[in-house]
Amino acid sequence: MPARIISREEYLLLAKVAEEAERYEDLVAQIKGLTQTYGALTIEERNLLSVAYKNITNSLRSSWRVVDSMEKLESARPSAQSKHQVSLIRRQRVRIEKELTDACKDIVKLLNDSLLATAKAGEETVFYYKLKGDYYRYLAEFAQQQERSRYSDLSLAAYKFAYKHALAMLEPTHPTRLGLALNFAVYYHDVRKSPERACHLGKHAFDEAVACLDDSSSMQVMRDSMMILQLLRDDLVIWSSEMQRGKGYLLTQCFVTDLKRVDAVSK
Repeated sequence: MPARIISREEYLLLAKVAEEAERYEDLVAQIKGLTQTYGALTIEERNLLSVAYKNITNSLRSSWRVVDSMEKLESARPSAQSKHQVSLIRRQRVRIEKELTDACKDIVKLLNDSLLATAKAGEETVFYYKLKGDYYRYLAEFAQQQERSRYSDLSLAAYKFAYKHALAMLEPTHPTRLGLALNFAVYYHDVRKSPERACHLGKHAFDEAVACLDDSSSMQVMRDSMMILQLLRDDLVIWSSEMQRGKGYLLTQCFVTDLKRVDAVSK
């Protein structure tokens, strides 16, 4: 007797159960099954997919940073015992790197093989290319030099495509466009080591959004946009302080002034 095909509603229910239970690998499996059976994802389904991979990779990225710091600290000690400990710590770091690499490459493969091909123009396309940029950025964070350069270029290409599409198709206050601008700016700061370019991109997105804020958007969209604007503002203040002190001060004063308008609109 052939196996019964699981309905879309059943896949979604199982995905939500996995999310609630914080079983993110199970959540990925349910969304993959849904994609293979029914094709394009709804907004709710692709948000669940994003939540799953974000939680999986955030945990691994955090673990990698801790172990990498421990390895560097132990490497600074000259004793023979330290050399042995460094070897053990390095082994653990490499193991985490493999798990993180596998997770990042898994979602990129899903995007390339299935989701991007069926994405509609507009928010859906921006959403998926932003994800592609994000996960190549994560790979670039810990890869060795040659691979780091390759992943950095792939991340940049995905972000550029997403940003160009967002500028043409989405309003400046759209949460997906703002989230893309935030992550793209983080890319320039963290991967390309350019706080100047990060500030330029982030400030442009911030200014355009602030200029378009009004009461016509839904409360949920307004809340999402406000949250991203706050994050973007906070990063811009930090990045500007890394630049020339006088210029950084002027930028910070601009952000404080702009934020007063953001707060006024949100009340």
